[in-house]
Amino acid sequence: MAAGYDLTYHHGLELVFGEPLYVSCPFAFLDPVFRAVSPEQAATMARQLGAEPPVLVAFEADAGGTEPVSCLVAAERLDVVHEPVLRYWREDAPPGQRYAPWVRPPEGR
Repeated sequence: MAAGYDLTYHHGLELVFGEPLYVSCPFAFLDPVFRAVSPEQAATMARQLGAEPPVLVAFEADAGGTEPVSCLVAAERLDVVHEPVLRYWREDAPPGQRYAPWVRPPEGR
C-alpha cells in the first residue's frame, strides 16, 4: 500500500506486507481508515490459517461504491518504508532514486 499527498507524481510511505497469508480487499481503493481488528475477525483468521497470524490489519476504504468496503490483511510481517518513490520517469533523478514498479524510461533510452 502506498500513501502520499499527491499520488500523481510520487509517494513517500509504503506498507509492505511480507509473505501475505490472506488478503480481502478490492484491487483499487482510496483513503483507507485503519481500525482495530475485531475479536471475531481474529478468531476467524486463526481458524482459517491454523494459528494467529503475526500481522493482522483491518481498515475501511473507498472502493468507488456508495459505502466504504471492509478490508483485512494477514501476513508474516509488515514493513513500513519512508522513502520517496517517483511515479513518473525523470531524466534528472538522483542516482538510486526509486521508481514505482510500472515506471519505465522512454523508448530509446
